[in-house]
Amino acid sequence: MTYTHSTIERRKGKHLTSIERGKIAGWLEEALSHGEIARRIGVNRQTISNELARGTVEQVRKVNGIKHFSMKYDPEFAQNRYEIKRQNCHRPCKFVQVRSFLAYFVKLFKTADYAPDVVVGTTKRTGLFSPEEMVCTTTLYKYIDAQLLEVRNIDLNCQVSRKRTKKYTRKNKKVLGQSIEERPAHIEERQEFGHFEIDTVIGKRGGAETTLLTLTERKSRFEIIRLIDGKDADSVAYGIRQLIKEYGSRSFKRLFKTITSDNGSEFTTLAATLKGYCEVYFTHPYTSCERGTNENHNRMIRRKIPKYESLEQYGRKDIQRIEDGMNDLPRRILGYQPPRQQFEQEAFIVVS
Repeated sequence: MTYTHSTIERRKGKHLTSIERGKIAGWLEEALSHGEIARRIGVNRQTISNELARGTVEQVRKVNGIKHFSMKYDPEFAQNRYEIKRQNCHRPCKFVQVRSFLAYFVKLFKTADYAPDVVVGTTKRTGLFSPEEMVCTTTLYKYIDAQLLEVRNIDLNCQVSRKRTKKYTRKNKKVLGQSIEERPAHIEERQEFGHFEIDTVIGKRGGAETTLLTLTERKSRFEIIRLIDGKDADSVAYGIRQLIKEYGSRSFKRLFKTITSDNGSEFTTLAATLKGYCEVYFTHPYTSCERGTNENHNRMIRRKIPKYESLEQYGRKDIQRIEDGMNDLPRRILGYQPPRQQFEQEAFIVVS
């Protein structure tokens, strides 16, 4: 059976297309009523009346040298008129009006590694520019996409990301300690201070030379980076003992409630080293998302220290500058406050 019109329900608010305008012209030639045309297309009758009023033009025909005038609906004229109106219906571009803010963004992006959203968020919080003098994060990214700024998409750190549609977990073959499955569920909510994630960042020789030991506090996103001799259990244990000595045994117990690690061989003695200080949990194999905060911070470190670059050339002061830069960088998830400020507030409450 052949249907004269579509039986699929039309989405409310959808504009007429060029094909539908052609159908309207054909049905008018068949002398169908406005109501019948509206029913076949699936729109309100008033929509057809408005379309005919806007798309009807005066046509002139010459017969035996005499001009004859008539009014007729022209689908091509109606479509062209619609496209011109659509081009002019958007908000005017604010690019010229917000040049000072854009220059401010480029400066912070190049000198302080501020992401576009961080610049917008901190500017709103400090009131440095009025709403009329700046743009939102989405518009700022559009300017970058359109290559209107000195900053390009290739300069952005996380412009393209991939999200896995399904989560896979594998059972631990080697048991280094308590599984993350045994970790209290409330830790996942990030409402309580004192829960850390740990990992190592290697240099040129696959961990056989100087390595970075990194710890990230889950709630405040505060980062701790320490240089250790290598990617092995003894070096990690020594680095942890130095950290306990640095904070003091009593304060360490209050600040560090749990530490979540992967199953790397360098963490085989981690639970034993921290026994009596805090609980240690181990993630599933190949599931870095279970300590994703630390992974993201390691990516931030890689902006300053690229992969396969030797860490032997970096001293404690160099690593401290990287750590300070990360802890002083405002974060959207913290209300555009730096992690250091949040960590110090929480630590004062816990220790005092």
